Amino acid sequence: MPSSPTMPIQRPPRLKAGDQVAALVETLRAQIVSGELKPGEPLRQELLADRFATSRMPVREALRVLESEGLVVLVPHKGAAVAPLDPAELEEVYEMRVAAETLALRRAIPELSNAQIDRAERIQDRAEASGLREFGALNKAFHTMLYAPCGRPRLLAHIAALGDVADRYLTFTAGSLDYRDRSHGEHRALLAACRRRDEAAAVELLTRHISEAGETLLRYLREQPTAGNG
Repeated sequence: MPSSPTMPIQRPPRLKAGDQVAALVETLRAQIVSGELKPGEPLRQELLADRFATSRMPVREALRVLESEGLVVLVPHKGAAVAPLDPAELEEVYEMRVAAETLALRRAIPELSNAQIDRAERIQDRAEASGLREFGALNKAFHTMLYAPCGRPRLLAHIAALGDVADRYLTFTAGSLDYRDRSHGEHRALLAACRRRDEAAAVELLTRHISEAGETLLRYLREQPTAGNG
């Protein structure tokens, strides 16, 4: 029988330079946050360029963006690697989340419609019916829905960036901690406060929700001596 022709390697379609960087950032960010790329794992530019069928320049720019987000470390003469899990970073991120998210909620509550609260509640229903794999994304979507009417796009972008960093720690710890059930209960209480338009109660609940989650994750992380080394 005649031999079959060699199948060509399937490459993704080429994008413009700016689009290439954005696509690389999105893909690598998702893989770091999900834990697919482990803390401390090297990110070699030439391998990434080959994998994504691009030159090294968009790869380099994407890694710089991820470094600014705290997800990648760039070491002179050594290259890039996935940022380690750092208790000091975790503590800072959760302090910043409290400040930013309570501000967003204060601004949002006067503009929050019943329809938006209903959508947040449907997201929460999905979160309670889903497994660990979907928990981080649905948790973020729930909070985003409540903050959306705040009318502060820069603040929302800042919260989203902090959320990406926080999700790494949540992914690392949530499977080992009895955290999700408590989180679901706190989300239900927050929804009830938002329905009453009780700003003071909602802000207090949110502050405690984020702060106690950060403290729980921090205690767990400090007990893991190899957390930063993959």
